[in-house]
Amino acid sequence: MPDTASSFSIADSRTYSISELAREFGITPRALRFYEDKDMLHPARDGMTRVYSHRDRARVKIIVRLKRLGLPLADIREILDLYGLEDGQRAQMRMSLVKFQNQIKELESQREDIEMALQELHRGIEWLENNLANVGPGDGDAANVRAYDEVARRQLDDA
Repeated sequence: MPDTASSFSIADSRTYSISELAREFGITPRALRFYEDKDMLHPARDGMTRVYSHRDRARVKIIVRLKRLGLPLADIREILDLYGLEDGQRAQMRMSLVKFQNQIKELESQREDIEMALQELHRGIEWLENNLANVGPGDGDAANVRAYDEVARRQLDDA
C-alpha cells in the first residue's frame, strides 16, 4: 500500500500551466488571468509564465462550480478568502450555506418570472394565431412587403 503522506505531497507539488487549467475546466486563459486580477488566484511566475499550484487548481475548481450555480464573483471571492482560516473550514461552510440559500431564493424568483413570461407568450401566440386565421391573407400583403423592401434598400444604400 502506498504511503499516503508522500502521495499527497507529490500531488501537492504538481504544477499546471494556464493552458492546462483552461482546458481542464473548459474556460479561457483570459478568464484565469481575470481571476488573478480579481485576487482570486495567485500563480507563481517563472519568467513571464504563470505557474499554477495544486491550491490554485482547487480554487479554479471552486470558482467554476460556484459560477455555474450563478453566484457573483464577489460572493465567490468571500468564500475563497475564508479557506485559509484554521477553523476546519467552518466559516467557509457557514458562508457558503448562506450564499447558497440566497441563490436558491433568487433562482426560484427568476423561475416564477420565467413561468409568467412563458404563459403570457403562449397566450399571445394563441391570440395572434386566432386573429391571423380570422383575418386571412390580405390582397395588399405582397404589395406591402415590396414597398417595405424598397424603403429598406434605399435606406441601406444611403447609409
